[in-house]
Amino acid sequence: MQQWADISVQTPAHSPVAGLLTYRHVVTTENSPGLTEGTLVRVPLGSRELLGVVWAVQDHPPATLKEGSVRDIAGVLEALPPLSAAWRQLVQFAAHYYQRSIGEVAMAALPPQLRDLNATQLARRLKKQAAHTAPPAYAAGLPLSAQQTQALAEIAAQPGPFLIFGATGSGKTEVYLQAVQRRLEADPQAQALLMVPEINLTPQLEERIVARFGAEQVVSMHSGMTPAQRLQSWLAAHSGRARIVLGTRMAVFASLPHLQLIIVDEEHDPSYKQQEGARYSARDLAIYRGRLEGAKVILGSATPSLESWHHSRPAQEGGRYQRLLMPERVGRGQLPWVRRVDMNNQPRKTVLSAPLLTAIQARVERGEQCMLLLNRRGYAPVLHCADCGWKSECSHCSAFRVFHKLDRTLRCHHCGFTERVPRACPACGNADIAPLGRGTEQLEEHLAELLIHVRRPDGGPVHILRIDADSTQRKGALQSQLAQVHSGEVDVLVGTQMIAKGHDFRRITLVAAINPDNALFSSDFRAPERLFALLMQAGGRAGREASQSAQSEMWVQTFHPQHDVFAALKKHDYPAFAASQLVEREQAGLPPWSFQALLRADARSQDVAQAFLNAASHALQAQAAQDPDLDGLLAQVSLYPAVPMSIQRVANVERAQMLIESPSRMALQKVLAELHPTLHAQRALPAHKGLIRWLVDVDPLAI
Repeated sequence: MQQWADISVQTPAHSPVAGLLTYRHVVTTENSPGLTEGTLVRVPLGSRELLGVVWAVQDHPPATLKEGSVRDIAGVLEALPPLSAAWRQLVQFAAHYYQRSIGEVAMAALPPQLRDLNATQLARRLKKQAAHTAPPAYAAGLPLSAQQTQALAEIAAQPGPFLIFGATGSGKTEVYLQAVQRRLEADPQAQALLMVPEINLTPQLEERIVARFGAEQVVSMHSGMTPAQRLQSWLAAHSGRARIVLGTRMAVFASLPHLQLIIVDEEHDPSYKQQEGARYSARDLAIYRGRLEGAKVILGSATPSLESWHHSRPAQEGGRYQRLLMPERVGRGQLPWVRRVDMNNQPRKTVLSAPLLTAIQARVERGEQCMLLLNRRGYAPVLHCADCGWKSECSHCSAFRVFHKLDRTLRCHHCGFTERVPRACPACGNADIAPLGRGTEQLEEHLAELLIHVRRPDGGPVHILRIDADSTQRKGALQSQLAQVHSGEVDVLVGTQMIAKGHDFRRITLVAAINPDNALFSSDFRAPERLFALLMQAGGRAGREASQSAQSEMWVQTFHPQHDVFAALKKHDYPAFAASQLVEREQAGLPPWSFQALLRADARSQDVAQAFLNAASHALQAQAAQDPDLDGLLAQVSLYPAVPMSIQRVANVERAQMLIESPSRMALQKVLAELHPTLHAQRALPAHKGLIRWLVDVDPLAI
């Protein structure tokens, strides 16, 4: 017996063979089962043999198939249960919506090591997997507050999706764990997916989940794991042995045949948006997957994204999510008192104002901890020569190289180009080149100088610790540094946004934001939203111990103390901030009242990149003049001229982008689909020689 299967395989983005490929399968014996949809197979493609997923099976060859043009499937991974119809539908939707091929999304969703295993090797791996054990007795949860109890009751009674709008320290994590426990106890096969935005948040949450549910029940999924670990976790989830998957955005594609609950913690975080390959939003796909599989979805944040906040408005106003309120901290803790320091009244070049420095000193002398947030790593963003105006520009990017004093290097944070700091100005020979601006390294050094005479309660000197991407490069460094903070060894913690999210620091009573003004005047309309979320999250690290919360403070040093962002922050009033931002966006026709996509081109020259995008736009409009249906679609869509990206050159590649916008999501998707053949045709033209690649980013987070 013969079968013909449409199979998804990994193919280059936007290639002519980007769709499903047809292969033949010969059933050799009567007892051998035929192919079923979702089966993993190995197939030849060119001179290589690749992993593929069976998408459709037919008993007769397609009518359009040419004789002798079909190759045979090389092998079937029979030991592995087929991927479910819901999983395939999720992949198919993601590929269609985010304008990528099914094979690209499907293969990216599978563990890399699985692609290299044949049937024999896979069977050997599966034997090593632990057998099912009896369901363990779960550890008791923490006592619930009235608002936690109410949230869990609503989750049990309503279909969702739910948005838990809870203050930092309000106990959202305990609600998540209680919801998971109730679901697993109600159904012995049920599985739950719990997503977090950052890899560095996973270990501490994993410890808490393992302590509650047992190590046999829990697996992690994130890019920081080894290929072998990722394969082991994936197989445990796919088989149903692991009942809880804890992971970052990639976990939204985990194969969970009995999925009943999806939780997206800190749902506002930009890390849920993939920035390479298929640029999907894991948060949005979680909502879709929940609807597809009948699983309940819980989003949680103290500062929800404006899109989620808008979707959780009352149902009579068109809301699609149910908003659950948890405004109070557990144990009667209070949110920190916000103090704004007007830096216009401070001496020029002041780094830390006198009142803030006095407050830090007082906290340290009482044995309390302080946290200073400066969202810029390195010692200084630029080195500068006052004589000739030279600056430490990167020769490969349209950006400055950052001065790192510890290893005396100038380092580009975009392409990685690194050089030793020159002894004199490369342009004029002046030996007096100086740093401009400041980063976390300089702040750490400056604090050490200012607090040199301050003593801890035990008489010891002040211990200052810096946590950023530079200080945590070594494996295990972050965990070691966080342990020092939790144990009380550290008096002052300095860092970037890495320290502002998710960490439960029990001894911190003062948080200070140093120079947060840069984001206020960004060209990106989402910048105020991101800044407010970062400051609210950072402030939430203070006063988490109820006994200290009454004295906890957040200091904001700014040249614009009356700005709406800081006014709302002082009152901890996210709803007021969100309302004002949504009014502005509605007036400007921005998301969530419109839908956007960015078409981006990378080329050897900026002219070629822009010309390619503009030519594709003009060709599509010319095509619409002959096609009334397409013309009707384009009437609902705005195609803006191509412009350079904010950092237009990275690693000697010029980058341009074209914004496509529409009040109709459907119209935007149809126009993007029509653009693909036009882009392929334009790329082949001699005028666009030098074009390296192009890509589509649907629902971009940065413009």
